[in-house]
Amino acid sequence: MASKSKNGQKAARTGKQRAAVKKAALTKQRSNGSPKAAVTRRARSNGSPPREVSPDRIMQLGLGFWGSKAVLSAVELGLFTELADGPLDAEAVRQRLALHPRSVHDFLDALVALGVLTRKGGTYANTPESDLFLDRAKPSYVGGLLEMANARLYGFWGSLTEALRTGRPQNEAAAGGNPFDALYATPERLRQFLAGMTGISLGAAKAIAAKFPWRKYKTFYDVGCAQGAVPVQVALAHPHLNGGGFDLPAVGPVFEEYVRSFDLGDRLAFRPGNFMKDSLPRAEVLVMGHILHDWDMDEKRMLIAKAYEALPKGGALIAYDAVIDDGRKENAFGLLMSLNMLIETPGGFDYTGADCCRWFEETGFRKTRVEHLVGPDSMVIGIK
Repeated sequence: MASKSKNGQKAARTGKQRAAVKKAALTKQRSNGSPKAAVTRRARSNGSPPREVSPDRIMQLGLGFWGSKAVLSAVELGLFTELADGPLDAEAVRQRLALHPRSVHDFLDALVALGVLTRKGGTYANTPESDLFLDRAKPSYVGGLLEMANARLYGFWGSLTEALRTGRPQNEAAAGGNPFDALYATPERLRQFLAGMTGISLGAAKAIAAKFPWRKYKTFYDVGCAQGAVPVQVALAHPHLNGGGFDLPAVGPVFEEYVRSFDLGDRLAFRPGNFMKDSLPRAEVLVMGHILHDWDMDEKRMLIAKAYEALPKGGALIAYDAVIDDGRKENAFGLLMSLNMLIETPGGFDYTGADCCRWFEETGFRKTRVEHLVGPDSMVIGIK
């Protein structure tokens, strides 16, 4: 009886052990299919400590339009311009901007959390960045682009899926025609667009003035000059230069007003014309800023060829855009700008530095190089 009892206990223990091993194997099999287990396996294979994946970044991207629209509405309301005169409490902001009391605190505190306002002792103030770049009274104001984005692009980007399916623009020219006709349709819309181009170009304009070897040249023209940010910054930095801007006739008064505000009217002239139809001005340096990406491949090549024809031997073409990195995985702004060209134009797209250098060389430019400017922008330089 004692022997049978011991054998029974041994069999029971063996059965329990087998069950435990089977349960552990099943648990491991199930866990191997989980995201956490997959990350752990990858981490171990890479020799790094395991980490858990989180949906936080995905959610921030997917709902990023919340913060974007809060900032765009603040620009539209002129909040940063009001606060440029000094801090205000929520009630003062509400009264000045004619806001409803329900969400004024949420709105202002959200802007604090987004890093464009500060709050101290119940009053709100601009950050150094928002005070410099979002106060309409300052020449450094870049909100023109944000005003245009709020008035136009924010709604058009809601149709990105349709654009991806059809390959057609989703802006005012969605039914066909030149997308720029709508931008130039009224003086108010034209000024908004031109101010927006200054907003997106000002940092690059200052970098071009500082980084390009202007001492070797005496004359320059900005092709598609808009309000004149590039000619003004270059002329301010290099008193020996003379030049101007080349754009459609309707741009002339806006360009000349902007140039006069910097007392540069004696050195910078406006030349009316259509760069798609007319010859380009002859100068030692031609600049095309945020121009090439508006057009399809044949049109890009045509514009580069026109510039080559207008330049003397040794002259330079500077094309600047949010040039995409050659690996096409780092300059997210440039890649998204290319999608914006899908929304805005029939055939426009952004490009890599290697792409643009190749186009320049195929046109006849003997030297080319890419140089970073500021933020997502770079310039591609071709020497004839």
